[in-house]
Amino acid sequence: MSEPAKHTLRLIGVDQGGLGEAAREAIARSQWVFCTERFRALLGDFRGTILPISPLAEALSAMDSCLALGDIVVLASGDPLFFGIGRTLIARFGAGRLLITPALSTLQLAFAHFKEPWEDAALLSLHGRDGLDILPTLLRRHKVFLLTDRHHRPEVIAQALATGLDDLGLAEPSCRIMVAENLGMADERIHHGSPLTIAGSRFAELNVMIVCLTLPVTCPPLGPLGLTEDEIAHSRGLITKDEVRAAILHHLRLPTEGVLWDIGAGSGSVAIEAARLCPDLAVYAIERQEEGQAHIVTNRRRFRLANLQLVGGAAPEALAKLPDPDRVFIGGSGGHLPAIVELACQRLRAGGILLASAVTPATRELAPRLFCQHGLRVVMVTISVCRESYPPSSSGPLSLNPITLIVGSL
Repeated sequence: MSEPAKHTLRLIGVDQGGLGEAAREAIARSQWVFCTERFRALLGDFRGTILPISPLAEALSAMDSCLALGDIVVLASGDPLFFGIGRTLIARFGAGRLLITPALSTLQLAFAHFKEPWEDAALLSLHGRDGLDILPTLLRRHKVFLLTDRHHRPEVIAQALATGLDDLGLAEPSCRIMVAENLGMADERIHHGSPLTIAGSRFAELNVMIVCLTLPVTCPPLGPLGLTEDEIAHSRGLITKDEVRAAILHHLRLPTEGVLWDIGAGSGSVAIEAARLCPDLAVYAIERQEEGQAHIVTNRRRFRLANLQLVGGAAPEALAKLPDPDRVFIGGSGGHLPAIVELACQRLRAGGILLASAVTPATRELAPRLFCQHGLRVVMVTISVCRESYPPSSSGPLSLNPITLIVGSL
C-alpha cells in the first residue's frame, strides 16, 4: 500500500515590494494561508481560509492539521531564516516539506537606507535575552547590527554605550548610532546620532539599530597572555606574581563564555589576564579595599576591558547580586573563607571550578578540607619560583614565597 502524499508548506517572505507573481500563484493553489493581520490586505480576493500566525503554539497545531489535507502558505516579514519563523518551522515539519522564498531582510533594508556596507557587521538579536550584558560585544567591534525588543530599546542601549565609553576613558564621538523605525511601512523613519543624542530620543516599538565605532575597544598589542607585574598598576608589590598567575589561569581552564568571580582581587591582575584571554567571558573583580579598587579601575581603562566589572565590597555579601559563576578564584578571603566557599559551591554551575591560592599554612590546611566537605574533587599544586638573570646580578637569585593552589571541581 502506497504512503499518503506529504503536502508542502510554502514559507514566503514579504518586504516593502509586496508579493511577487510566483508568491501569488502559490497562494492561489493553497487552501490555507497563515499570516499576521498587516499582511491580510496583500491577499486580495483569496478564497481560501486565512488563519492567524499568533499565538504561535496554536498556529503550529493548526498547520499540522491543514498539512494533512493539502498545501499551505505562511507569510513572514523579510527573510524568514534571518531571526525569523523559518527555524521553528524547519524543526517542526522538517526541511523536506518546506519551500522557502525569502524577501529582503530587515538587515539589508536598514543598511541600504543608511548607505552602509554590511559585510563586516556582527549580528546580535536581543529578543528575549533579559539580563544580557551587550556592552562587551558592542565595544569590541567596528560595526554591530542589533535586533532590539521592548526591553532593549535604542535609547537604553545608547545610554549604556555612553556610560561604557566614559568608564573606559574613550570619547563619545568615537561611536556612531543609526536607528531605523517601522522599516517598509508608511511611517518609516531613520535616525543618526551620538550615544547621548540617541539616548535622549524615543522610538517606535518596531526598530533596528546599527552601532559603529571608529575606535573599537581592543587590547593593546601585547598578546592575550603575559602581562608583567610592571605593566599592571598595583601597590607595594601586592600583586599575584607572573608565574603564579599563569598557573592559576591554566588550572581555571577558562570557558570562552560564562562568568568568572575573582574574589579578593587586589589590583585585579588575575581578572585582567582572564578578561583579555576570553573577551566574551564576564569577569567580576570583587575587592573591599579602596586602594585595590582604584587600581582595578586604572587597569580596566589601561587595557580597555569592557567585560571586566569592579564589585566594591567584601565577600560573601558582595556576591549576592552577581550572576552564578562558571569559575571562581579566591585570592583573598578577609577571614571569611568558610562562608565564601559554601556560597561559591552553592552557586557554581555544572562543570564549574573553584580555585583558591594559599600563602599561609592555615589556609593551605583549611581550604582543601572545605572544598572536600562541599563535594568538590580536590587537587593541590605548590609553586616555588626562583628568578635569575644572566649575567648574574649583584643581588643574586630572587626566591619568591611558595604558594599552594587548591583546585576544586564539580
